[in-house]
Amino acid sequence: MTEIDGGRIAAKQLVAAGIDTVFGVVAGPMIELFAGAQAEGLKVVGCRHEESAAFMASAWGWTHRKPGVVIVGSGPALTNTVTSMHVATASAMPLVVLGGSTAGAMRGVGGFQECNQMAFAAPGCKWLEQVDRTERIGELVHLALGKCASGRPGAVYLDFPAEVVGRRLPEEQAGIRNLQPHIAPPQPDPTAIERIADMLALAERPLVMIGKGAAWSDAGRALEVLVNMGIPYVASPMGRGIVPDDNPHFVNAARSAALRGADAIVMIGGRFNWIFGFGRQPRYAEGVRIAQIEIEAEEIFSAAPVELGVVADARAAVEQLCVALEGQTLRTGAGWLSGLQAQRRKNEEFLAQAMALDDAPINPYRLVREIRDILPRDAAVSVDGETIMGICRAVLPSYRSRSVFNAGTTGCMGTGVPYAIGAKLARPDLASVAIVGDYAFGAAGMEVETAARVGANVVFVVSNNEGIAGHMIQDHMLPPGSPRIASLLPARYEKMIEMVDGHSEYVEQPQEIRPALERAFAADRVALVHVRTDPKAVRLSGGNYLQ
Repeated sequence: MTEIDGGRIAAKQLVAAGIDTVFGVVAGPMIELFAGAQAEGLKVVGCRHEESAAFMASAWGWTHRKPGVVIVGSGPALTNTVTSMHVATASAMPLVVLGGSTAGAMRGVGGFQECNQMAFAAPGCKWLEQVDRTERIGELVHLALGKCASGRPGAVYLDFPAEVVGRRLPEEQAGIRNLQPHIAPPQPDPTAIERIADMLALAERPLVMIGKGAAWSDAGRALEVLVNMGIPYVASPMGRGIVPDDNPHFVNAARSAALRGADAIVMIGGRFNWIFGFGRQPRYAEGVRIAQIEIEAEEIFSAAPVELGVVADARAAVEQLCVALEGQTLRTGAGWLSGLQAQRRKNEEFLAQAMALDDAPINPYRLVREIRDILPRDAAVSVDGETIMGICRAVLPSYRSRSVFNAGTTGCMGTGVPYAIGAKLARPDLASVAIVGDYAFGAAGMEVETAARVGANVVFVVSNNEGIAGHMIQDHMLPPGSPRIASLLPARYEKMIEMVDGHSEYVEQPQEIRPALERAFAADRVALVHVRTDPKAVRLSGGNYLQ
């Protein structure tokens, strides 16, 4: 009779659910789970820090539309993932954290790494549970995977006391759940869809707003049909690419004008939070009619004056909305779309001036233009930082759903490097690039060793403006003569990639950027392009342009 331990049981359940990759930092009492994962044939990505491991898992899961799984040890190992769980839940990314904890017999008397892990994890999760006995590991892992990805995705935490991981059972008693339920997507109320169709058909200045929930539901094709009826649309930062950015109805570059001018708005898979100006005046027109299609009913109650909420899967709802609009003639006022397109071109021309600068130190707009011009259309792009992230949102296009990664709803710094690695491991056939500020790179820079070790050939581009927001905070918001707090030394970040035999480039002149990027993308190994950018450069907000 073959016996297996609790770690092997958990690994078998992951395989049964279609998970083939896990992330983590090897530590007790979860070594049995790491060993079990390798024995079951999963790809195990050992990382340098638990926070980064969880970010990698989130990006991997977001790309695949399935749970990303991270395995961590007890005490500080688990608390290191709390930020990642918070970010995943707030940004609706699928993450399962499997954490080990102190054995029950040692609790309350100062056990090694003892802490109340359930209490630490709870605020960042949509669900959590503790394994009470080894026989339930398969069942509870099954539940964790399902809770993570159902409805609006987010983080879940499953706690493994040391004694349940190490205990062995006959394999036939493992209780693996091999049947994975097919869940039919929530369908919209037909009457509500007809009302939204009427609202759009009667509007003079309709607008569609797209959030990342539409990406999760794979609503791209239906959305393309909808906007191609003549309706302009804007997208959230991680909602970009669901409909390719080169669609003529895409007006993010005139977003402020679109929000202020619209008399009817349909929000699809997004929330009226700070990213969309809360749906409030003066960012929105007085009397604007708003409908919202959302998987979570609670999100329809917000600062925005939502007239009609539809609780449904985004793809199902948009498909039915397109059917309801068939044969109808939209009453869109003359010049609404063309006016936004003209404003978009004007704002893009304004930014083009900065993108054409040949100055040294290099203007970051020029750097991002060079990246834009070389990026493959299907590349995954992860951006992180302050100045550089805002510029990337303004300048870099996206053409593929779930291929854009940034700080998300929480504005968390430190996501850029691990998101790019997770995205590359999810789709090794496609390019993955991380465009990060020097501050943001420093938050997870040692993960370049992880990337090299596991063969994730990411191209890291570090925009070094010597600190967060360049010298803006240091020089203008701190007392004169303050020691370096917001600004950093002009460190040579490309040398970090040399330690793992990666491809490194150092760039100081604008004309050097494109050749350096070309060499990095062609290197077929992990690469880092370190570009010295102007510490005094700031993001621009010309005309109605606001990202």
